[in-house]
Amino acid sequence: MASSPCGNSNFDSGLEIKTRSVEQTLIPLVSQITTLINHKDKPKKSERTLAAIHRVGQAVSVAVGRFVAVGEAIATENQELKDEMGQACFEARRAGDAIAQLTDVGSALPSQTDGRVTVFSDRTGMVKAARLLLSSVTKVLVLADRIVIKQIITSRNKVLVTLDHLERVSTFQEFVQIFSQFGNEMVEFAHLTGDRQNDLKDEKKKARMAAARAVLEKCTMMLLTASKTCLRHPDCESARINKDAVFHRMRCALEQVIEIVTEARSCGENKILPASIYNGIKDFKAGGESKAETIPRTTCHLRMRSSALINSGVECLRENLYSMSPESVDSQLEALVERTEDFTDSAYTSHEQRQAILSLCQLVRQDTQQLMHAWIEAQSVHAKEATEDMEVAILKTCQSVSDLRRELHKVAVGRASDLLKVHGEQLPLRALKAAGAEGNLEAVAEYSRTLTEQKEQLVETCRLLCHVSGTEPLEITCIHAEETFHVIGPQIISAAQTLALHPSSKIAKENLEVFCEAWESQLCDMALLLREINDVFEGRRGDKRSYLSLPRPGCHSLFPQKHSANLKTAKAVKLDAEEQTSMAKLGLELRLLSSDVDTEVEKWEEQEHDIVRQSQSLASMTYNMYLFTRGEGLLKTTLDLFHQAEVLSEEGLQLCSSLRTFSTQLVDEEKSVVMTEMEKLVALCQQLQTGAKTPVQGKTATFQKVDSSIQTTRGILTVVLSLLPFCNKLNKKYKSERSSLGSPHDWRERQDASTPVKDEGTLNSKNSNGFGVKSLEQHMAGLNLLESK
Repeated sequence: MASSPCGNSNFDSGLEIKTRSVEQTLIPLVSQITTLINHKDKPKKSERTLAAIHRVGQAVSVAVGRFVAVGEAIATENQELKDEMGQACFEARRAGDAIAQLTDVGSALPSQTDGRVTVFSDRTGMVKAARLLLSSVTKVLVLADRIVIKQIITSRNKVLVTLDHLERVSTFQEFVQIFSQFGNEMVEFAHLTGDRQNDLKDEKKKARMAAARAVLEKCTMMLLTASKTCLRHPDCESARINKDAVFHRMRCALEQVIEIVTEARSCGENKILPASIYNGIKDFKAGGESKAETIPRTTCHLRMRSSALINSGVECLRENLYSMSPESVDSQLEALVERTEDFTDSAYTSHEQRQAILSLCQLVRQDTQQLMHAWIEAQSVHAKEATEDMEVAILKTCQSVSDLRRELHKVAVGRASDLLKVHGEQLPLRALKAAGAEGNLEAVAEYSRTLTEQKEQLVETCRLLCHVSGTEPLEITCIHAEETFHVIGPQIISAAQTLALHPSSKIAKENLEVFCEAWESQLCDMALLLREINDVFEGRRGDKRSYLSLPRPGCHSLFPQKHSANLKTAKAVKLDAEEQTSMAKLGLELRLLSSDVDTEVEKWEEQEHDIVRQSQSLASMTYNMYLFTRGEGLLKTTLDLFHQAEVLSEEGLQLCSSLRTFSTQLVDEEKSVVMTEMEKLVALCQQLQTGAKTPVQGKTATFQKVDSSIQTTRGILTVVLSLLPFCNKLNKKYKSERSSLGSPHDWRERQDASTPVKDEGTLNSKNSNGFGVKSLEQHMAGLNLLESK
């Protein structure tokens, strides 16, 4: 049973609200109802107050009428919900009419003593009507939300049917025809699932949805090239294995999306979310409820929670000496120490690191034993609160546990950083490509062993990062990264074997390139994940997601490639030490601006607002550019920087579009301020875009282009920083002035907006939701050339 969004148990709707759109629709209604109910203990009103209450009551009634009309239209379009929706709409209309009648000035009774009008003579009736209204409106919204879920399931089913057809095709002509249909269906599925991901309230479900959609993003292009390779070389066993693995992973990802939106469990085989060391330490210190959540898990081997446990931490002993037993604390500690074996048993943990972890574990045991002695002694004298000895022991125990966490974090993050540096050169991938192109099967086998070893290192590192990630959404992202490396490694090897067997095959070479790019893409995502884990550990950005859509050069990038033509002619170079030094001050300004923008967006109540989301993206991309000036991060060359600048300019223009929409609700003076700043932003974004596209020759010209790009980016963030607090203030102002049920119309429009539109401009404007399938359209144009290859 879920209470209302406001947490008022008097208005328990009996329905759990899982999405932000439903919750945001209900909040103003609950606010208005609360306003009405709060007056029931003060029946005598002045004429001004009475008129205000009357207006609220009538506004609720009118808005309910509009809302019910929308609900009835939905019922007409969806016969399976007609009866339920009809009953909920009937109850909502009846409750709205009752509230209107109870707040009607004409029906109010004059007081015998002072002649003032008395309203709410039927107080019980008002409470009953309010409760019925909230319950029925919630039910209408939840029923309508089921339509969205139905749309996602229907879209998934269409994709699965086409996927089956694709798997069985035997000619290029048939493949081209079916893959074109598949591409359109994946675009539709991308929009629906992207909107749903943004709408989910549960951060763990959002992280799982993001992981599943990331798999679909990468696998869509893999499916294209793997299928082409199999069609060109039908008797090649490694090509068949490569293709089958992609189809299997896509089906698993599609099923995971449906499990999330329907909250279903497949086959009863799902494992339980791993018990991380971070959560174990948190529970050991402060206590709390450790809820087990099952998620699909195929490659991780962390020890699992078997049930939901209510734990009390050692810090709770200050308030209640008898809240738990010494045995339970000892059991918690041993379970925590046992989890550190994933670190100490690793072949990749150095002797010094292993000794440091073991020593800290022993110190935690000693401090806990001292606490046990002080605790038992306090209980023996029937103390009512923690003694001085106990207080000292609690502090020492918590400090030693924190030191253990810090050491484990240092080991996991340090290993991840080292691996990313080592793998940055992509030597095994280059060697595999070269060996395959030469038809050297022995060399392919040798470099495959090297890649397999690197894969095992990355898999284990992701497992350790999961232990110290600090939030459950980041734990899920670590699991996704682990599974991705585990799966893509063998796929690269099978693609390389195919190329070695057919070294003159352009399609086999293209296929290997795509799988190698997917590996490199996951390494980039791991670098961003590492940054997020560090941010959480250092108390910076919390569990907010960074901007993950970093553009990656290459003809098979899963991100829009409309600018690739001029980039192919550009030369990718790195800044030398002197250039980095001259950029240091400007880079530091970018860092400070991105931090300031992050601070401002955190002040917004609506974290899913387009202005917030797009500003966060701009700040994150600017941070990447700051790292470039230091010779760090994901942007390695000037080509990467210019690529990032183009994407940043596009995101800035999207922000301008959101600001223009936002300004439509403003009065003249306010609108003028926003529009003036927006025009500055448009000009800067266009300047950045033009500069990034302009080709240059020579070291001096390239450095000047870098300097100009960063200077313009600084100007963009400066304007954004000036707009954010002003827009936040206006947003709060107008939100409080909106009528209670005006939002159901907005809610319905959001549902309509989630219906896929195959217009290219619409897809481009939703690039944060579509998972890269737009690039399929470009490949469609070249499919008719397949047989010539």
